[in-house]
Amino acid sequence: MITVLSRFEMQKGKEIQAVEAIKKMAQAVHDEEPGCLMYTVTRGQVNGQEIYVYEVYDDDAAFQAHRKTEHVRELQKVFDETLDRSSFNVELLNVVAGFIRHKVATD
Repeated sequence: MITVLSRFEMQKGKEIQAVEAIKKMAQAVHDEEPGCLMYTVTRGQVNGQEIYVYEVYDDDAAFQAHRKTEHVRELQKVFDETLDRSSFNVELLNVVAGFIRHKVATD
């Protein structure tokens, strides 16, 4: 499994555009990437400008395929206009323990 944790901050005044783009991205990953086991987007409670994306892929091939999709390219264009690039951080993680439940709560 490949696990990815991304953190970034949205520019003030561009939150709606950024959130809509990430929602569109999450739906595209769900619909078009069977090798993605989990794709969850959360927003900070203390700092509402922060967005965290937690992704789990079946294997490296699924992760590499994700990186080459059209929806990733589209999201990168929006991110160039809506994010504070100095805050952007992507970490590849090693699973130590845990599980993934089927249901994800959204608001």
